[in-house]
Formats: sequence, C-alpha cells, structure tokens
Amino acid sequence: MKKCALLLSLPVIFMMTGCRNDNVQVVNGNSAYYWSTVFHLGQQQRDFIRQHKISRLYVRYFDVVMNEEGLPMPNATIQFSDSVPDDIEIIPTVFILNDCMTADRSDLAEKIASRVVQMNDTHDIRNVKEIQIDCDWTKRTEKHFFGFMQSLRETLKNKGLSLSSTIRLHQLASSPPPADRGVLMMYNTGDFTDLNCQKPILDTEVAVPYMKYLSGYPLPLSAAYPLFSWKILFRQKKFVGIIHSEDEYPIIPTDSIVIRDVTIEEVLKAKACLQNHRKDINSEIILYEMNDKNITKFKENEYKEIFAR
Repeated sequence: MKKCALLLSLPVIFMMTGCRNDNVQVVNGNSAYYWSTVFHLGQQQRDFIRQHKISRLYVRYFDVVMNEEGLPMPNATIQFSDSVPDDIEIIPTVFILNDCMTADRSDLAEKIASRVVQMNDTHDIRNVKEIQIDCDWTKRTEKHFFGFMQSLRETLKNKGLSLSSTIRLHQLASSPPPADRGVLMMYNTGDFTDLNCQKPILDTEVAVPYMKYLSGYPLPLSAAYPLFSWKILFRQKKFVGIIHSEDEYPIIPTDSIVIRDVTIEEVLKAKACLQNHRKDINSEIILYEMNDKNITKFKENEYKEIFAR
C-alpha cells in the first residue's frame, strides 16, 4: 500500500482515552479495505456491503511519515463525513513508512494507540476490537519494527485491543512480527516502474516461490486480494509516475501511457493457490480496496466467486 501526501503543518495532539476488545485472533467473513482521506459510504458502496455481507472494514486512519526534523509524524488523516454503520466492525489501519523505523520511536507506539482511540471517541466509532499496522519493513528495519510492534501490542492490550500486521509475500520468509494475527497482501507482485512488466499488480506465478513458507507461518492469516488498477506514464521507456488525475503530468506525444489491471481469473487463481497451501487462509476474504470504481470492476456473480468458501 503506497500512499503519500503533504505533511501536516500543525502539530498533532495525542490524547489518552480508553477502549475495549475481545482480543479475537481467528477471523471469519467478508471484508474490505477503505483507503481514502474521506470516509463517506455512497449508495453504491452500501449496496455492495449489503449484497456481499461485508462485516468488517479496514479503514486507513492516517499515515506516519518523516518530517523535516527526521521525526515520525501523522499525515493525511482521514476525515469522517459519514457515520459508520453500527453492524460493521472497523479495524483502524495505520500506514507507516519504512524509514520511520530508523528514527526515534521511543513513544511512537503510545502516540499511535492514543491517537486512534481519540479518533474513535471523537467520531463515535464503537465497534473496534483491533488496530492494524501496515509497514513494508525489510531486513534492515526488521529489528526496529519488531520492537515497535511489541511495544504497541502491549499498549493495545492494556486498552483492550488486539494488534494485526500486514504481511507482504517477501516477508513470509522472515520471522513474523509480534502481532495477534496477519493479513497477507496478495498483490504488488511485480515492478510497476518497469514498462515490460505486464502484471505488476497480481501475477500468481511470481507468488508461487513464496508458498513454501505459507503452511508453517506461525501467525493466524487472512488474505487480501486486489481490485485496483494503475494508469502509468512512461517517457522514453522510463517510469514517470502513476496518473491519478488528467492534469497530474504534462503529456508529450512520444510518451507511453499503459493500464495495468487485474482480471477475475487471476484473482481466483491466486485464491486457489493460497487455499492449496493453507486451508484456513480464506476464512476471511478481504478486498483491496472498496471504492465506487473498484467495486464495479467485476460482475456480481464474480464477486460471489471471490467470496465463496
């Protein structure tokens, strides 16, 4: 999950509040990620939730990035312009840039936990049992990230909350982070900056070498499958950027614009591949991510195939 935005110009006040949880680890049902800076469920999304019995939303609350002084700071905080349905469990998700793990993290766990709880209280979000951390940690930052996660897990336990972590394919070969459970992100399998990479979002063949780690991975695991697509600009066969809006980049006649997408066949192939290596991984099936464009990508019966057990 790669997200970036402008740093907040004002300091953020972290407050201490309380929360509760059943400390659930094994999860079942249909879920989706909500990855936007504004929380608003339109009719199309509400219909999708109802039709496909979505019971859980992983909502990105904010990012943590490095400020100019080299300190981790919250960024791109979500704004709630809509109420959260009472029957939907919310998993506040915090995306942390990997570089933040090399900075001063002495109070980062407490600040993140308190800020999430404050946001829940402010927006009257009650059905919260868990917080998720999304960080593409590497061998270089593994020790720092695991220390941060251990501290956060202990902090959340005192607040009655459990902790989950996203797991990338390459991280399956490493020891698991200190968390109650993980979500395997079954996407971003290729290099989208390479013009010759035809399936950077999801290529099950690329994922196959990692499957040998799956059955013995010691964390309870769910799986997240992609719905998104990329519109990518190349100039003289070199990557320029992902196009999010029409006027984002100046376009010259010799530029190449390519669309990288995912097919229903590839999603179902990936789902079957994971199922073959770990029987319980599709107990919870998660889609990334739920916006109006993405949820109209496939037909209703195709979504039923994705969610079928």
